[in-house]
Amino acid sequence: MAIRTGTQKRREDILSLLTTGSWTISRLAEELETSESTIRRDLREMSESGEVIRTIGGATAAGYVEPPLGQRMEANAEAKDVIAAAAMDYLGAGGVRTVFLDAGSTTVRVAQRLRERQDLTVYTRGIEIAQTLAHPTGPEVIMVGGRVSAKSHGTTGAFSDHALSRIHVDVALLGADAVDKAKGLGEPTLEEARTKELIAERAHTVVVLADSSKAGRQVAAWAPMPKGWAWIDEDGVHLQK
Repeated sequence: MAIRTGTQKRREDILSLLTTGSWTISRLAEELETSESTIRRDLREMSESGEVIRTIGGATAAGYVEPPLGQRMEANAEAKDVIAAAAMDYLGAGGVRTVFLDAGSTTVRVAQRLRERQDLTVYTRGIEIAQTLAHPTGPEVIMVGGRVSAKSHGTTGAFSDHALSRIHVDVALLGADAVDKAKGLGEPTLEEARTKELIAERAHTVVVLADSSKAGRQVAAWAPMPKGWAWIDEDGVHLQK
């Protein structure tokens, strides 16, 4: 059964608060202006799905905590430049006309390499991506709307899903907080993972751009990738069967 929008938004807010440390049930209820019984139910279900770790009287975030985009832009910069350069091999002149460029610190570097590509139409959910490509001699840019994440500056939610379900692209270049050859790509929230899974279903070719530090990382949610997806890290291209 699908999670109702109000419940999903509240759980996103809970995860955001838990990235700052452990919180008690009473403190979460007060901050989110809801009942302790509602928070207790949320934490029980979120614990069962692996999103949070229950503590005595409260909870803390499970696994990896996503840092802000500005901080991630500076981390592993050399590896991200190598990955962005390798990604360009998928955007050659061989019939590629439509591209989905995900929000993220590595994909910003790809966008910087596409500023003169008037032959492309680029869909993106990343604010920085759209700003980078909003160039007089650049590609056509279509911004996918939705709720904006304070950390990734990417859009998610019902508006985003509605738009993504209606497009098809030649190539989707996706960022990730974690990568696993069997599971696909990992994200801090179920909503982020669902967005990645949805666009992957609408792309002819799916390429995940993530440096090797993201291999095996524990996160809250996973987006399975379609057969034949590729993962580029600083060591090259890894084709997944």
